[in-house]
Amino acid sequence: MTRLLALAAIFCAAALAPFDTSRAAPSVYPTGTTIYKPDKAWNGYTVFVLPETGAVLVDMNGNTVREWVQFTGLGGGPVRILPGGHVVGPTGTLQPHQESVALAQYDWDNNLVWQFDRAEQVTTRDNQTIWAARQHHDWQRLDFPAGYYSPEADTGAGATRTLILAHKNVLNELVSKVTLEDDWLYEVSADGEILWQWLASEHVAELGFSAEARAVIRDDVQFNEARGSADWLHINSATLLGPNKWHDAGDARFHPDNVIISSRQASLIAIVARDGSIVWRLGPDYRETESMEAIGQIIGQHHPHLIPKGLPGESNLLVFDNGGAAGYGAASPVAPEGRDGVRRHFSRVLEIDPVTIKKVWEYAIAGAESYRFFSHYVSSVQRLPNGNTLITEGADGRLFEITPEKEIVWEYVSPYFGATQTGTNRVYRAYRLPYDWVPQLTRPAERAVVPPDVREFRVPAR
Repeated sequence: MTRLLALAAIFCAAALAPFDTSRAAPSVYPTGTTIYKPDKAWNGYTVFVLPETGAVLVDMNGNTVREWVQFTGLGGGPVRILPGGHVVGPTGTLQPHQESVALAQYDWDNNLVWQFDRAEQVTTRDNQTIWAARQHHDWQRLDFPAGYYSPEADTGAGATRTLILAHKNVLNELVSKVTLEDDWLYEVSADGEILWQWLASEHVAELGFSAEARAVIRDDVQFNEARGSADWLHINSATLLGPNKWHDAGDARFHPDNVIISSRQASLIAIVARDGSIVWRLGPDYRETESMEAIGQIIGQHHPHLIPKGLPGESNLLVFDNGGAAGYGAASPVAPEGRDGVRRHFSRVLEIDPVTIKKVWEYAIAGAESYRFFSHYVSSVQRLPNGNTLITEGADGRLFEITPEKEIVWEYVSPYFGATQTGTNRVYRAYRLPYDWVPQLTRPAERAVVPPDVREFRVPAR
Protein backbone atom coordinates (compact mmCIF):
# COMPACT_ATOMS: atom_id res chain seq x y z
CA MET A 1 0.00 0.00 0.00
CA THR A 2 1.34 3.39 -0.98
CA ARG A 3 0.57 5.28 2.23
CA LEU A 4 0.68 2.65 4.95
CA LEU A 5 3.47 4.29 6.98
CA ALA A 6 1.20 7.29 7.41
CA LEU A 7 -1.85 5.14 8.03
CA ALA A 8 -0.10 3.33 10.85
CA ALA A 9 -0.71 6.39 13.02
CA ILE A 10 -4.40 5.62 13.08
CA PHE A 11 -4.44 1.85 13.22
CA CYS A 12 -5.68 -0.06 16.24
CA ALA A 13 -4.50 -3.65 15.54
CA ALA A 14 -2.11 -5.49 13.26
CA ALA A 15 -2.45 -8.41 10.86
CA LEU A 16 -0.02 -9.99 8.44
CA ALA A 17 -1.00 -9.51 4.78
CA PRO A 18 -1.85 -13.03 3.59
CA PHE A 19 -0.23 -12.92 0.17
CA ASP A 20 2.58 -10.75 -1.18
CA THR A 21 5.00 -9.47 1.48
CA SER A 22 7.72 -8.54 -1.00
CA ARG A 23 6.47 -5.03 -1.82
CA ALA A 24 8.26 -1.87 -0.66
CA ALA A 25 5.25 -0.81 1.40
CA PRO A 26 4.81 -2.18 4.94
CA SER A 27 3.61 -5.76 5.04
CA VAL A 28 1.97 -5.60 8.47
CA TYR A 29 -1.14 -3.48 8.99
CA PRO A 30 -4.60 -3.81 10.52
CA THR A 31 -7.83 -4.54 8.68
CA GLY A 32 -11.42 -3.90 9.66
CA THR A 33 -12.58 -0.73 11.42
CA THR A 34 -9.57 1.29 12.60
CA ILE A 35 -11.29 4.54 13.63
CA TYR A 36 -14.91 5.07 14.71
CA LYS A 37 -16.55 8.05 16.40
CA PRO A 38 -20.24 7.08 16.62
CA ASP A 39 -21.41 10.54 17.68
CA LYS A 40 -19.87 12.18 14.59
CA ALA A 41 -20.44 9.52 11.90
CA TRP A 42 -23.58 8.90 9.85
CA ASN A 43 -24.21 5.38 11.11
CA GLY A 44 -25.51 2.57 8.93
CA TYR A 45 -24.39 -0.42 6.89
CA THR A 46 -21.78 -0.28 4.11
CA VAL A 47 -21.88 -2.50 1.00
CA PHE A 48 -19.03 -3.10 -1.44
CA VAL A 49 -17.88 -5.64 -4.02
CA LEU A 50 -14.83 -7.83 -3.49
CA PRO A 51 -11.66 -7.84 -5.65
CA GLU A 52 -12.83 -10.71 -7.86
CA THR A 53 -16.29 -12.07 -7.06
CA GLY A 54 -18.88 -11.46 -4.41
CA ALA A 55 -20.09 -8.59 -2.24
CA VAL A 56 -20.33 -7.95 1.49
CA LEU A 57 -22.34 -5.82 3.90
CA VAL A 58 -20.54 -4.58 7.01
CA ASP A 59 -21.61 -2.62 10.09
CA MET A 60 -19.78 0.39 11.50
CA ASN A 61 -17.55 -1.82 13.65
CA GLY A 62 -16.45 -3.77 10.61
CA ASN A 63 -18.43 -6.92 11.30
CA THR A 64 -19.59 -8.68 8.13
CA VAL A 65 -23.35 -9.13 8.46
CA ARG A 66 -24.10 -10.56 4.99
CA GLU A 67 -22.21 -11.95 2.00
CA TRP A 68 -23.34 -12.59 -1.58
CA VAL A 69 -21.21 -14.91 -3.70
CA GLN A 70 -23.03 -14.47 -7.02
CA PHE A 71 -21.81 -11.02 -7.98
CA THR A 72 -18.88 -10.45 -10.32
CA GLY A 73 -16.87 -7.90 -8.34
CA LEU A 74 -14.69 -5.34 -10.10
CA GLY A 75 -15.57 -6.33 -13.68
CA GLY A 76 -19.23 -5.43 -13.39
CA GLY A 77 -18.97 -2.70 -10.83
CA PRO A 78 -21.23 -1.73 -7.95
CA VAL A 79 -23.66 -3.76 -5.91
CA ARG A 80 -26.43 -1.71 -4.28
CA ILE A 81 -28.97 -2.41 -1.54
CA LEU A 82 -32.58 -1.27 -2.02
CA PRO A 83 -35.18 -0.74 0.73
CA GLY A 84 -36.37 -4.04 2.19
CA GLY A 85 -32.99 -5.74 1.81
CA HIS A 86 -33.17 -6.31 -1.96
CA VAL A 87 -29.77 -6.32 -3.63
CA VAL A 88 -28.86 -5.56 -7.27
CA GLY A 89 -25.58 -6.22 -9.03
CA PRO A 90 -23.78 -7.79 -12.01
CA THR A 91 -23.55 -11.57 -12.38
CA GLY A 92 -21.46 -13.80 -14.62
CA THR A 93 -18.20 -12.83 -16.34
CA LEU A 94 -17.27 -12.66 -20.02
CA GLN A 95 -13.51 -13.12 -19.98
CA PRO A 96 -11.26 -11.73 -21.36
CA HIS A 97 -13.57 -8.70 -21.45
CA GLN A 98 -14.09 -6.68 -18.29
CA GLU A 99 -17.86 -7.12 -18.33
CA SER A 100 -20.72 -9.15 -16.89
CA VAL A 101 -23.31 -11.46 -18.43
CA ALA A 102 -26.34 -10.04 -16.61
CA LEU A 103 -27.62 -7.47 -14.15
CA ALA A 104 -29.77 -9.15 -11.50
CA GLN A 105 -31.89 -8.32 -8.47
CA TYR A 106 -32.40 -10.67 -5.50
CA ASP A 107 -34.52 -10.41 -2.38
CA TRP A 108 -33.01 -10.94 1.07
CA ASP A 109 -33.66 -14.67 0.84
CA ASN A 110 -31.61 -14.79 -2.39
CA ASN A 111 -34.60 -15.37 -4.66
CA LEU A 112 -34.10 -13.92 -8.14
CA VAL A 113 -36.57 -11.05 -8.60
CA TRP A 114 -35.41 -9.50 -11.89
CA GLN A 115 -32.68 -10.03 -14.45
CA PHE A 116 -31.56 -8.53 -17.75
CA ASP A 117 -29.14 -10.21 -20.17
CA ARG A 118 -30.70 -9.70 -23.63
CA ALA A 119 -28.61 -6.86 -25.04
CA GLU A 120 -26.41 -8.76 -27.48
CA GLN A 121 -25.44 -12.31 -28.43
CA VAL A 122 -21.77 -13.09 -27.76
CA THR A 123 -19.42 -16.03 -28.14
CA THR A 124 -17.77 -17.24 -24.95
CA ARG A 125 -14.25 -18.59 -24.58
CA ASP A 126 -15.56 -22.14 -24.87
CA ASN A 127 -17.33 -21.28 -28.16
CA GLN A 128 -20.87 -21.07 -26.80
CA THR A 129 -23.26 -18.40 -28.09
CA ILE A 130 -25.18 -16.73 -25.29
CA TRP A 131 -27.18 -13.59 -24.62
CA ALA A 132 -25.42 -11.04 -22.43
CA ALA A 133 -25.90 -7.56 -21.03
CA ARG A 134 -22.18 -6.83 -21.65
CA GLN A 135 -22.50 -4.54 -18.63
CA HIS A 136 -19.38 -3.05 -17.10
CA HIS A 137 -18.46 -0.62 -14.31
CA ASP A 138 -21.88 0.92 -13.65
CA TRP A 139 -25.67 0.85 -13.82
CA GLN A 140 -28.46 3.05 -12.41
CA ARG A 141 -32.16 2.78 -11.63
CA LEU A 142 -34.55 5.56 -12.64
CA ASP A 143 -35.87 5.90 -9.07
CA PHE A 144 -32.35 5.74 -7.58
CA PRO A 145 -30.47 8.10 -9.92
CA ALA A 146 -27.18 8.58 -8.04
CA GLY A 147 -27.22 5.05 -6.64
CA TYR A 148 -27.14 6.06 -2.99
CA TYR A 149 -29.43 7.13 -0.18
CA SER A 150 -31.10 10.52 0.07
CA PRO A 151 -34.03 11.26 2.38
CA GLU A 152 -35.88 12.81 -0.57
CA ALA A 153 -35.41 9.91 -3.01
CA ASP A 154 -38.50 7.78 -3.63
CA THR A 155 -36.60 4.52 -4.03
CA GLY A 156 -38.47 1.23 -4.17
CA ALA A 157 -37.61 -2.44 -4.48
CA GLY A 158 -39.79 -3.08 -7.53
CA ALA A 159 -38.33 -3.39 -11.04
CA THR A 160 -38.20 -0.14 -13.00
CA ARG A 161 -36.29 1.46 -15.89
CA THR A 162 -32.57 0.77 -15.61
CA LEU A 163 -29.61 2.51 -17.24
CA ILE A 164 -26.76 0.13 -18.12
CA LEU A 165 -23.19 0.95 -19.12
CA ALA A 166 -22.03 -1.74 -21.55
CA HIS A 167 -19.58 -2.56 -24.34
CA LYS A 168 -20.19 -2.91 -28.06
CA ASN A 169 -17.46 -3.79 -30.55
CA VAL A 170 -17.41 -1.18 -33.31
CA LEU A 171 -15.21 -0.45 -36.33
CA ASN A 172 -15.45 3.29 -37.04
CA GLU A 173 -12.58 4.47 -39.22
CA LEU A 174 -13.44 8.10 -38.51
CA VAL A 175 -12.29 7.37 -34.94
CA SER A 176 -9.65 4.64 -35.21
CA LYS A 177 -8.08 2.16 -37.59
CA VAL A 178 -8.79 -0.72 -35.23
CA THR A 179 -11.92 -2.27 -33.76
CA LEU A 180 -13.03 -0.37 -30.68
CA GLU A 181 -14.44 -1.84 -27.51
CA ASP A 182 -16.83 1.07 -27.51
CA ASP A 183 -18.82 2.31 -24.54
CA TRP A 184 -22.54 1.73 -25.02
CA LEU A 185 -25.28 3.22 -22.88
CA TYR A 186 -28.73 1.73 -23.02
CA GLU A 187 -31.84 1.91 -20.91
CA VAL A 188 -34.17 -1.04 -20.43
CA SER A 189 -37.74 -1.19 -19.20
CA ALA A 190 -38.83 -3.36 -16.28
CA ASP A 191 -39.77 -6.11 -18.76
CA GLY A 192 -36.45 -5.95 -20.65
CA GLU A 193 -37.21 -3.76 -23.68
CA ILE A 194 -34.35 -1.49 -24.75
CA LEU A 195 -35.86 2.01 -24.78
CA TRP A 196 -32.83 4.21 -25.53
CA GLN A 197 -29.19 3.75 -26.49
CA TRP A 198 -26.04 5.75 -27.18
CA LEU A 199 -22.57 4.91 -28.58
CA ALA A 200 -19.57 6.98 -27.57
CA SER A 201 -17.70 6.63 -30.88
CA GLU A 202 -20.52 8.36 -32.74
CA HIS A 203 -19.85 11.54 -30.74
CA VAL A 204 -16.03 11.76 -30.83
CA ALA A 205 -16.15 15.25 -32.38
CA GLU A 206 -18.06 16.55 -29.33
CA LEU A 207 -15.62 15.26 -26.70
CA GLY A 208 -13.08 18.10 -26.84
CA PHE A 209 -10.07 16.17 -28.14
CA SER A 210 -7.20 18.13 -29.70
CA ALA A 211 -5.90 17.28 -33.17
CA GLU A 212 -2.93 15.52 -31.54
CA ALA A 213 -5.24 13.45 -29.32
CA ARG A 214 -7.43 12.47 -32.29
CA ALA A 215 -4.32 11.32 -34.18
CA VAL A 216 -3.24 9.10 -31.26
CA ILE A 217 -6.70 7.56 -31.01
CA ARG A 218 -6.73 6.97 -34.76
CA ASP A 219 -3.22 5.56 -35.16
CA ASP A 220 -1.83 4.51 -31.76
CA VAL A 221 -4.74 3.64 -29.48
CA GLN A 222 -3.81 0.72 -27.23
CA PHE A 223 -5.12 -2.49 -28.81
CA ASN A 224 -5.83 -5.52 -26.63
CA GLU A 225 -4.98 -8.67 -28.57
CA ALA A 226 -6.92 -10.99 -26.25
CA ARG A 227 -10.10 -8.93 -26.61
CA GLY A 228 -9.56 -8.10 -30.27
CA SER A 229 -10.42 -4.46 -29.60
CA ALA A 230 -9.25 -1.19 -28.05
CA ASP A 231 -10.86 0.13 -24.86
CA TRP A 232 -10.33 3.69 -26.09
CA LEU A 233 -12.32 5.71 -23.54
CA HIS A 234 -12.74 3.28 -20.63
CA ILE A 235 -15.90 4.92 -19.34
CA ASN A 236 -16.07 3.88 -15.69
CA SER A 237 -19.22 5.65 -14.53
CA ALA A 238 -22.63 6.49 -15.97
CA THR A 239 -25.12 8.19 -13.67
CA LEU A 240 -28.54 9.70 -14.19
CA LEU A 241 -28.54 13.35 -13.12
CA GLY A 242 -31.80 12.98 -11.22
CA PRO A 243 -33.85 15.90 -9.88
CA ASN A 244 -31.61 18.95 -9.34
CA LYS A 245 -31.85 22.67 -8.73
CA TRP A 246 -30.18 23.62 -12.01
CA HIS A 247 -32.94 22.03 -14.06
CA ASP A 248 -35.55 23.47 -11.68
CA ALA A 249 -34.12 26.91 -12.53
CA GLY A 250 -34.54 26.25 -16.26
CA ASP A 251 -31.13 24.92 -17.38
CA ALA A 252 -32.07 22.19 -19.88
CA ARG A 253 -28.55 20.71 -19.83
CA PHE A 254 -29.32 19.25 -16.42
CA HIS A 255 -32.51 17.40 -17.30
CA PRO A 256 -32.97 14.62 -14.69
CA ASP A 257 -32.94 11.92 -17.39
CA ASN A 258 -29.61 13.06 -18.86
CA VAL A 259 -26.54 10.96 -18.07
CA ILE A 260 -23.17 12.06 -16.71
CA ILE A 261 -20.30 9.87 -17.89
CA SER A 262 -16.65 9.55 -16.87
CA SER A 263 -13.86 8.50 -19.23
CA ARG A 264 -10.87 7.38 -17.19
CA GLN A 265 -8.52 7.18 -20.15
CA ALA A 266 -9.38 10.65 -21.48
CA SER A 267 -9.84 12.37 -18.06
CA LEU A 268 -13.16 13.55 -19.45
CA ILE A 269 -16.49 14.15 -17.68
CA ALA A 270 -19.53 14.89 -19.86
CA ILE A 271 -23.32 15.03 -19.80
CA VAL A 272 -25.16 13.11 -22.53
CA ALA A 273 -28.62 14.42 -23.42
CA ARG A 274 -31.39 12.11 -24.52
CA ASP A 275 -30.99 13.29 -28.14
CA GLY A 276 -27.42 11.90 -27.94
CA SER A 277 -25.59 15.22 -27.91
CA ILE A 278 -22.93 16.25 -25.40
CA VAL A 279 -24.44 19.27 -23.63
CA TRP A 280 -21.82 19.83 -20.87
CA ARG A 281 -18.20 18.85 -20.50
CA LEU A 282 -15.14 19.06 -18.21
CA GLY A 283 -11.81 18.16 -19.83
CA PRO A 284 -10.03 16.43 -21.33
CA ASP A 285 -7.65 19.45 -21.30
CA TYR A 286 -8.35 21.57 -18.24
CA ARG A 287 -6.46 24.52 -19.74
CA GLU A 288 -9.39 25.01 -22.10
CA THR A 289 -11.11 27.68 -19.96
CA GLU A 290 -10.09 29.86 -17.01
CA SER A 291 -12.61 28.15 -14.75
CA MET A 292 -11.34 24.65 -15.59
CA GLU A 293 -7.75 25.80 -15.18
CA ALA A 294 -8.58 27.10 -11.69
CA ILE A 295 -9.84 23.62 -10.72
CA GLY A 296 -6.70 22.01 -12.11
CA GLN A 297 -6.25 18.97 -14.31
CA ILE A 298 -8.47 16.06 -13.30
CA ILE A 299 -6.81 12.72 -14.10
CA GLY A 300 -8.27 9.21 -14.40
CA GLN A 301 -11.30 10.15 -12.29
CA HIS A 302 -14.10 7.89 -11.01
CA HIS A 303 -17.72 8.30 -9.97
CA PRO A 304 -18.64 11.87 -10.98
CA HIS A 305 -22.30 12.54 -10.15
CA LEU A 306 -24.64 15.26 -8.98
CA ILE A 307 -25.27 15.13 -5.23
CA PRO A 308 -28.91 14.03 -4.88
CA LYS A 309 -31.57 16.44 -3.68
CA GLY A 310 -32.08 16.34 0.08
CA LEU A 311 -28.36 16.10 0.87
CA PRO A 312 -25.92 18.89 1.79
CA GLY A 313 -24.41 20.32 -1.39
CA GLU A 314 -27.33 19.03 -3.46
CA SER A 315 -26.91 19.36 -7.24
CA ASN A 316 -23.17 20.04 -7.05
CA LEU A 317 -20.81 17.70 -8.89
CA LEU A 318 -18.90 15.29 -6.65
CA VAL A 319 -15.97 13.32 -8.10
CA PHE A 320 -13.00 11.21 -7.01
CA ASP A 321 -10.03 12.66 -8.93
CA ASN A 322 -7.61 9.73 -8.89
CA GLY A 323 -4.41 11.08 -10.34
CA GLY A 324 -2.08 8.48 -11.79
CA ALA A 325 -1.58 8.60 -15.56
CA ALA A 326 -4.12 9.15 -18.34
CA GLY A 327 -4.87 11.19 -21.44
CA TYR A 328 -4.22 11.42 -25.17
CA GLY A 329 -2.06 14.13 -26.75
CA ALA A 330 1.32 15.11 -28.07
CA ALA A 331 4.21 12.69 -27.62
CA SER A 332 6.68 13.42 -24.83
CA PRO A 333 9.60 11.64 -23.12
CA VAL A 334 7.22 10.06 -20.57
CA ALA A 335 4.55 9.31 -23.20
CA PRO A 336 6.36 8.53 -26.48
CA GLU A 337 3.16 7.22 -28.10
CA GLY A 338 1.00 10.09 -26.85
CA ARG A 339 -0.84 8.02 -24.24
CA ASP A 340 -0.90 8.59 -20.47
CA GLY A 341 1.07 11.80 -20.72
CA VAL A 342 -0.84 13.64 -17.96
CA ARG A 343 0.34 12.47 -14.54
CA ARG A 344 -0.05 13.23 -10.84
CA HIS A 345 0.85 11.06 -7.85
CA PHE A 346 -1.90 11.94 -5.39
CA SER A 347 -5.69 11.90 -5.34
CA ARG A 348 -8.35 14.54 -4.59
CA VAL A 349 -12.06 14.59 -3.90
CA LEU A 350 -13.71 17.59 -5.53
CA GLU A 351 -17.12 19.22 -5.13
CA ILE A 352 -17.77 21.59 -8.05
CA ASP A 353 -20.59 23.96 -8.97
CA PRO A 354 -21.35 22.58 -12.46
CA VAL A 355 -22.81 25.86 -13.74
CA THR A 356 -20.05 28.28 -12.73
CA ILE A 357 -17.36 25.54 -12.86
CA LYS A 358 -16.00 26.66 -9.49
CA LYS A 359 -14.59 24.49 -6.73
CA VAL A 360 -16.89 24.40 -3.69
CA TRP A 361 -14.99 21.94 -1.48
CA GLU A 362 -11.93 19.72 -1.77
CA TYR A 363 -10.30 16.92 0.16
CA ALA A 364 -6.62 16.42 -0.54
CA ILE A 365 -3.39 16.14 1.41
CA ALA A 366 -1.03 18.95 0.55
CA GLY A 367 2.68 19.20 0.02
CA ALA A 368 5.24 16.48 0.56
CA GLU A 369 2.70 14.28 2.40
CA SER A 370 0.29 14.18 -0.58
CA TYR A 371 1.22 10.55 -1.34
CA ARG A 372 -0.71 9.58 1.81
CA PHE A 373 -3.97 9.86 -0.13
CA PHE A 374 -3.60 8.16 -3.51
CA SER A 375 -5.60 5.58 -5.42
CA HIS A 376 -4.51 5.48 -9.04
CA TYR A 377 -7.58 3.48 -10.10
CA VAL A 378 -11.09 2.42 -8.91
CA SER A 379 -12.56 4.52 -5.98
CA SER A 380 -15.70 6.57 -5.29
CA VAL A 381 -17.31 9.21 -3.10
CA GLN A 382 -20.73 9.62 -1.42
CA ARG A 383 -22.30 12.61 0.35
CA LEU A 384 -24.08 11.61 3.56
CA PRO A 385 -27.19 13.21 5.13
CA ASN A 386 -25.26 14.80 8.01
CA GLY A 387 -22.87 16.57 5.59
CA ASN A 388 -20.08 14.03 5.98
CA THR A 389 -18.49 12.38 2.95
CA LEU A 390 -17.75 8.67 2.52
CA ILE A 391 -14.61 8.14 0.45
CA THR A 392 -13.51 4.86 -1.13
CA GLU A 393 -9.73 5.00 -1.59
CA GLY A 394 -10.08 1.85 -3.56
CA ALA A 395 -6.64 0.65 -4.63
CA ASP A 396 -5.67 0.10 -0.98
CA GLY A 397 -9.06 -1.17 0.14
CA ARG A 398 -9.55 1.82 2.46
CA LEU A 399 -12.98 3.34 3.16
CA PHE A 400 -13.25 6.41 5.36
CA GLU A 401 -15.81 9.01 6.39
CA ILE A 402 -14.85 12.64 6.97
CA THR A 403 -16.68 15.68 8.28
CA PRO A 404 -16.92 18.89 6.21
CA GLU A 405 -13.91 20.05 8.25
CA LYS A 406 -12.07 16.88 7.11
CA GLU A 407 -11.91 15.06 10.41
CA ILE A 408 -11.83 11.29 9.94
CA VAL A 409 -14.71 9.85 11.98
CA TRP A 410 -14.75 6.31 10.56
CA GLU A 411 -12.14 4.26 8.75
CA TYR A 412 -12.19 0.67 7.53
CA VAL A 413 -9.55 -1.36 5.69
CA SER A 414 -10.93 -4.31 3.76
CA PRO A 415 -9.73 -7.72 4.98
CA TYR A 416 -10.90 -9.36 1.73
CA PHE A 417 -7.96 -10.18 -0.52
CA GLY A 418 -8.24 -11.65 -4.00
CA ALA A 419 -6.84 -15.08 -4.70
CA THR A 420 -5.55 -14.43 -8.22
CA GLN A 421 -4.65 -10.73 -8.01
CA THR A 422 -1.67 -11.07 -5.68
CA GLY A 423 -2.29 -9.37 -2.40
CA THR A 424 -4.96 -6.90 -3.54
CA ASN A 425 -7.85 -5.94 -1.29
CA ARG A 426 -9.05 -3.24 -3.69
CA VAL A 427 -12.59 -1.89 -3.41
CA TYR A 428 -14.18 -0.56 -6.57
CA ARG A 429 -16.97 1.44 -4.91
CA ALA A 430 -18.72 1.43 -1.53
CA TYR A 431 -22.12 2.74 -0.40
CA ARG A 432 -23.49 3.61 3.04
CA LEU A 433 -27.19 2.86 3.59
CA PRO A 434 -29.63 3.30 6.50
CA TYR A 435 -30.08 0.51 9.01
CA ASP A 436 -33.83 0.42 8.36
CA TRP A 437 -33.32 -0.48 4.68
CA VAL A 438 -32.41 -3.96 5.95
CA PRO A 439 -35.21 -4.77 8.45
CA GLN A 440 -34.15 -8.43 8.48
CA LEU A 441 -31.14 -7.50 10.64
CA THR A 442 -31.13 -6.36 14.26
CA ARG A 443 -29.58 -2.92 14.53
CA PRO A 444 -26.00 -3.48 15.74
CA ALA A 445 -24.31 -1.98 18.76
CA GLU A 446 -22.08 0.99 17.94
CA ARG A 447 -18.79 0.83 19.81
CA ALA A 448 -16.17 3.53 19.45
CA VAL A 449 -12.79 2.51 18.05
CA VAL A 450 -9.91 4.61 19.39
CA PRO A 451 -6.53 4.03 17.75
CA PRO A 452 -3.30 3.77 19.79
CA ASP A 453 -0.34 6.09 19.45
CA VAL A 454 1.68 4.47 16.66
CA ARG A 455 4.91 5.72 18.20
CA GLU A 456 4.26 3.34 21.06
CA PHE A 457 2.61 0.52 19.10
CA ARG A 458 4.64 -2.68 18.63
CA VAL A 459 4.00 -6.18 17.34
CA PRO A 460 4.92 -8.40 20.28
CA ALA A 461 7.63 -11.00 19.83
CA ARG A 462 6.66 -14.64 20.21
